[in-house]
Amino acid sequence: MTEVGIDTSVLIGLLDPKDVWHEAATALKEALQAHQANIAVFDCVLAEAISTMARRIHEQRREADLDHLLGGILADYPHEDILWVLPDVPALYHDVVELVRSTQGALNFNDALIALSCHHRDIPFIASFDRDFDNVAWLHRLATPDDLG
Repeated sequence: MTEVGIDTSVLIGLLDPKDVWHEAATALKEALQAHQANIAVFDCVLAEAISTMARRIHEQRREADLDHLLGGILADYPHEDILWVLPDVPALYHDVVELVRSTQGALNFNDALIALSCHHRDIPFIASFDRDFDNVAWLHRLATPDDLG
């Protein structure tokens, strides 16, 4: 297998054992590892995951879990392994907006940025539970181990 981008829904599922997608995300990660896939983690996905988890933990009054989850992110996704795509936003801005428009808003700005970042880096797969990525012709969404074929 080749390189696979990872979306926020899968990343949060992997990091938070209390997330609704935890089991599915873990099974998908194990299948990707068995297929020797190279998982690409984008800075915008990490930013969205940290923001979402911090808000969720705060709202659920699980503050004791925050240090553990953030420590897991820093350990599992070191600075040098992250694909830094946010500096590409000025060059991709119009294309991102057009992709949001062409999907009639099914993809939000961040998801369109992820899709275009995959396209520009020849990453044909996205690990995601978000069906909106199915609207992107150049991406094949992987949501279950069976999707790996």
